[in-house]
Amino acid sequence: MAEVIAQEKQGGSKQRKKLIRVDMTPMVDLGFLLITFFMFTTNFTKPNVMDLGLPAKDHSPNPIPQPPIDIDVNNQITFILGKDNRVFYHQKSKEDLNSSNLKETSFSGINISKIISEAYNKAPRKEIFTIIVKPTDDANYKNFVDVLDNIAISKKERYGVTDIKPWEKKVYEELIK
Repeated sequence: MAEVIAQEKQGGSKQRKKLIRVDMTPMVDLGFLLITFFMFTTNFTKPNVMDLGLPAKDHSPNPIPQPPIDIDVNNQITFILGKDNRVFYHQKSKEDLNSSNLKETSFSGINISKIISEAYNKAPRKEIFTIIVKPTDDANYKNFVDVLDNIAISKKERYGVTDIKPWEKKVYEELIK
C-alpha cells in the first residue's frame, strides 16, 4: 500500500523529512480486472437473432391488388398459439375444421419439429410446403419465438405469420372453454 520511509540526516537539529511512496499495484490489478470483466460480459451477451423476412410495404398511392394465394391444405400446416402456453395445429379447410380435428401439442421436447416433419413428408408438393403461424391475442411472445425456433430447426424456409381467421377462432374458443 503506502510506505513511509524515514531518513535521518546527519547534522544539526533539523527535523526529519519523511518520504511517502504510494504502491499502485492494487490499482493496476483492479484496472485489469475491470477490463477483463467488461470484455467477458460484452462477448457473452451477444443476442441470438433470427431473420424474419417480411414483405416490403407498398407506399405507392395506387397499390396493385394481389390475388389471394390459395395453398392446398395438404401442402401447409397451421399453428395457433393460445393462452396458457397452449399451441394447436391443423391441416384442415374452413369447412372441415372442427373441435375434434384441431389438435393440441406442447412446447416440450421436439413435438413441434416432429409435427412439421410429418406434415412435410405427407405433402404432395414439398417445394411449396408452407407453415402458417397464427398467434391469438392471448399468446405470449416466448411461444411465438419457440415456434419460429422449431421452424428453423426443421429447416423449412416457407412460413408465414398472420392473424387467426374468424372460423378458426370460433373452433379455438370452443376448445379452451
